[in-house]
Amino acid sequence: MSGKDKYYNKAKQEGYRARSAYKLKQLDQQTGLLGDGRTVVDLGAAPGGWLQVAAEEVGSRGTVVGVDRQRIDPLEDADATVELVRGDMTDEDTKAEVIERVGKADAVVSDMAPNMTGEYNVDHARSVHLARQAFEVALDVLDTGGDFAAKVFDGQDVDPLKEDVDAEFEYVREVRPDASRDSSSELYLVAKHRLTAPVREGDQVEVTIEDIGSEGDGIAKVEGFTLFVSGVEEGDTVEVRVDDVKPKYAFAQPLD
Repeated sequence: MSGKDKYYNKAKQEGYRARSAYKLKQLDQQTGLLGDGRTVVDLGAAPGGWLQVAAEEVGSRGTVVGVDRQRIDPLEDADATVELVRGDMTDEDTKAEVIERVGKADAVVSDMAPNMTGEYNVDHARSVHLARQAFEVALDVLDTGGDFAAKVFDGQDVDPLKEDVDAEFEYVREVRPDASRDSSSELYLVAKHRLTAPVREGDQVEVTIEDIGSEGDGIAKVEGFTLFVSGVEEGDTVEVRVDDVKPKYAFAQPLD
């Protein structure tokens, strides 16, 4: 294996710029991050291995935006539209440029990692900080229902970050791709289906039932967002508890 692991050699053989390309492939296979026609923003994209994979998966109808402070060589022979933005994604001007070019994104992905110090607690904390920065960017550029993935080193600060991410998406899970090195503590937080609703699970709100749906549930609106409420009649004004929130609607139950 010429002193290198199999994914390093496989990347060389298959023309990927980095072995990390296989991590994104495996994340996509497990969680469906990419897909035909999607718009994907890759944070910390240099040297471009994840861009290559994303461009393959979104195809000719899709768009991929790579953002990095370092220069990224243009992708050759990519079917997808590939935009390269040089800058710090936490900078408002850089963020505005991305939004201006593509509007809202369907997925934001980040393989960013800190410069390693060799002190695990320091490296862990810095990785969480980078993942949190990527998360904050995702909240600004993701469309309703969009997905997010970011690398982080395992440790005590992962759970608080995971809780914050979970509050903004339908669900979040930890994924450890096979392409990660055996000695690595890295994992990926993958969050699915960005929630932009004005309510969250457990909220209690008063609503007026405007209509009855085809399944017999009442239909109410909260700031234009649809709530399906069971056991009510059209015209009722009731206090409800939100039980389950989806990107474009939620379910609620009347409170006794």
